[in-house]
Amino acid sequence: MSRSRRVVTPLSPDVSGLPLGLRRRALAAVDLRDVSWRRRATPALLAILAVSIADVSTGKERYLAPLMTVVPSIAALTLSAVGVLAVCTLGLGALIGLNRYDQVTAVHDQRFLFGSMITYALLTLFSALVADVRMRRAAAFAAVSSVADAAQRALLRQPDSEVGPLRLAVRYASAADEARIGGDLYAVLETPHGTRAVVGDVRGKGLEAVQTAAVVLGAFREAAYDEAALRGVAGRIEASVERHAPDGEFTTALFAEFRHPGAVELLHYGHVPPLRVAHDGAVTVLEAPDPWVPLGLGGLAPGQPQSWDQPFGTDDVMVLCTDGVVEARHHATGEFYPLEERAGHLVAGSGGSVAELDSAVARLYGDLLEHTGGELGDDALLLLVGRAA
Repeated sequence: MSRSRRVVTPLSPDVSGLPLGLRRRALAAVDLRDVSWRRRATPALLAILAVSIADVSTGKERYLAPLMTVVPSIAALTLSAVGVLAVCTLGLGALIGLNRYDQVTAVHDQRFLFGSMITYALLTLFSALVADVRMRRAAAFAAVSSVADAAQRALLRQPDSEVGPLRLAVRYASAADEARIGGDLYAVLETPHGTRAVVGDVRGKGLEAVQTAAVVLGAFREAAYDEAALRGVAGRIEASVERHAPDGEFTTALFAEFRHPGAVELLHYGHVPPLRVAHDGAVTVLEAPDPWVPLGLGGLAPGQPQSWDQPFGTDDVMVLCTDGVVEARHHATGEFYPLEERAGHLVAGSGGSVAELDSAVARLYGDLLEHTGGELGDDALLLLVGRAA
């Protein structure tokens, strides 16, 4: 999914409209500003030291002082314009000292000396300009990322760790790191008809996928309170997707309703089937007896989708995910992530408390990242559900 953005100019970022916490985080993350000045200046200072040692160690018959021109370029990578000027001034002092050491200040050497000093000064000024442009662009990027972060919270509204009789733990990662939002969606609501949940995956990415996700979640948050039957909730969302989603967009989804103790009602719309992990680690894939087409494609299929019930006790944990999890490739072999094989021992017995459940989802997500080598090729959502009563 695409980034949510406000109008900013690339060289003049405006984060003043953000909440204070987001604004501070944006400015702190801008281009190494959360790293101490000493650490950011270290590469350029080491370059000054290296050139000085090289020139002195080779004796006066080797004139290596002009290598000091690398300092402005290195400083421009990590420092602000003011920092570049400060470090390069120190480098200029070292350059003058090396010129005297190498005895190139004689009259017959002054043309060469004049050229090297002018070159160093011009590189310093240009590097300061580059650093200023880099910092401004980084600030603009941080502002966009922070607004996208706010957009994700507004769109996904992460539920509390306890909703009705359920305990929840979630991990969500967008493949588009710079956007921080992606094509996966989820919501869990306590309603007069029981605790209801939806997990979905919008086809594609970009602004159209954002629009479709907003339509699905908005319709779910309304219909979940109004409709007595889970199929009625899905029907309302289907109608909203057909009316408001861009042409060609569809969403796989799984609906769950926790109304009666010891059981869960599921309704499948072409989504990844959930897993039920027993206390002893036994894993059951909750395959739909009559899976339905994704939301947005209902007009292409005759008949009506049918929900089905599954046992779900207080010792069980339900694992809901999107295809970004089960289709994640191994970094070396290319094999899909074996969620059914891994979930048992990583999740078993974690439904007793929110802390245990959160530790379990962290273990599962960490195992997923280890499988892929630390990078995900698609948006990925893991939602663990336990029952308190």
